[in-house]
Amino acid sequence: MFGCNGEEDGGSSNKPQSRGATGEILLVIDSLKWQGPVGEALQEVFQAEVPGIMRPENLFSIRRVDPRAITRMLKMAHNIVYVTTFDDRRGGSQRINTQFSEASREVASDDRTRFMLRSPEEFAAGQEVVYLFGNTEEELINNLRANKGKLQNLFQTRERERLAKAILNRKSGVAANLGREKFGIELKLPASYQLVKNEDDFLWFRQPTPTTDRADITLFFYETDYESEDQLFPENLVQLRNNITRTRIFGDPANPESFVTTERREEPPIFNTFNVKNHYAVEMRGSWRTNNMSMGGSFLSYTMVDEERGKIYYMEGFVFYPSEAHREPLREIEAILLATDLPTATAE
Repeated sequence: MFGCNGEEDGGSSNKPQSRGATGEILLVIDSLKWQGPVGEALQEVFQAEVPGIMRPENLFSIRRVDPRAITRMLKMAHNIVYVTTFDDRRGGSQRINTQFSEASREVASDDRTRFMLRSPEEFAAGQEVVYLFGNTEEELINNLRANKGKLQNLFQTRERERLAKAILNRKSGVAANLGREKFGIELKLPASYQLVKNEDDFLWFRQPTPTTDRADITLFFYETDYESEDQLFPENLVQLRNNITRTRIFGDPANPESFVTTERREEPPIFNTFNVKNHYAVEMRGSWRTNNMSMGGSFLSYTMVDEERGKIYYMEGFVFYPSEAHREPLREIEAILLATDLPTATAE
């Protein structure tokens, strides 16, 4: 019912693979519109700060191009967002407007809550293309602000799926076997992660020594009994994390005072709740440091509840990457941890 006069048909059978940097969005918008209120609203959406990170970083990197300057090569980007309003007579917006059918514009005129059209793989395989539009700038801005979280989640999910496909094509057999044997869950770690510590209720994996273009990432998994909902309160989850790391993870194994702890004063953790395959889960994002202040970084964890088996699974990845961006390593951690399969819970 709602479509564009696309130059190419959907489907990826005969199309080249999309390309580009992880976390990058190609924003196709008239130059003057970008410099005005619409551009400000778009920055609020796509350049909001990553939550719970050690240093300020934007959710996405924006690469802006005028519609009249976009080339076939640029159309191969992983993520493309076209932005226009139908009342704009400037050349850049008019170039985008020709992509909309008359029927589409009539629907948008009748229903002012319609502001987005997805056109996956319009130009390349594995690509996300989105058209953002409105009859007027005010209408578009209102819809952008009202749907900020949905737009962010759309591209975050697509980036995570694309990344998971790339990094999990070769999985660690050691991690998979230990996850099944110890916890009864399916751990899906890239083969590059090596086992560091194996205890009754605890597994620790780490990538080999990092390079200048690759972060030091630690992943660890912990199982404990589920006794009450109180265990999932934010304060108790921070305490659980600190109890796990205090006796198991050290910046310097020879120094017992270098254990890992949670930064709570300058950058307190941020929490979010959701369901994963009918399991209740709590996401925690924040900063970590060693107790002796010698090291620090960002972390992301998921606490998942298996009520049928009476278990809590705490899964975390943390980054040590001094003076470098943490956004993409955290995206890798997110892709790996959310790929974990717990036993399928019975839906209520």
